[in-house]
Amino acid sequence: MSIRVLVADDHPVVREGLHGMIARETDLAWVGAVADAQALLEAVRATSPDVVLLDLRMPNGGGLAALRQLQQTERRPACVVLSSYEEAAQVRAAVEAGAQGYLVKGSDYGSIIGAIRAVARGERVISPSLLPILFDTVAHQAQGRIRAESGLDHEALQVLAAVAAGATTSEIAARLALSEVTVKRRIQELVERLGVRNRTQAVAEAVRRGWI
Repeated sequence: MSIRVLVADDHPVVREGLHGMIARETDLAWVGAVADAQALLEAVRATSPDVVLLDLRMPNGGGLAALRQLQQTERRPACVVLSSYEEAAQVRAAVEAGAQGYLVKGSDYGSIIGAIRAVARGERVISPSLLPILFDTVAHQAQGRIRAESGLDHEALQVLAAVAAGATTSEIAARLALSEVTVKRRIQELVERLGVRNRTQAVAEAVRRGWI
């Protein structure tokens, strides 16, 4: 059964480009495109998409407001934000509003198609290029509050911050003066605690919970 995809973006070139991408995939079905937030809500009711790709900057309400309203629809689609915004605050706002994925505009073909399939499976996706930006937010958060809310100790929070920065296992080990075995164990603990499959999804889930 094909994954039904609806696009919401006020730029015709973006809509046409996404149409071309989706049309080439046999497991995806293009159900339409709209140019503003109000039309998006109407199109979702009319077409029942499985996945919505949307920009945050749209006329007639904007993408964040539309995301919040989509959470109230009877057949709630998975939503992937495709935006030029790369600030941590915007990513967090989108996730809090209900987005399952956040990609920067300029993401390659494989990343966009992969994100559609991932959120359709119930996974969460975030552009790797956003991880260092999210790390900056981690560094300035009140660590005591986060530790209390997350149940994570200081070392685990340090590993999470380093993962958010996009550091490799060996880089994290060197930065934190830990063995690579310890780092791998800590990352696996984070993945299991957050109920996700990998480190990228762990960062996305930490964003959703407000730990980043």
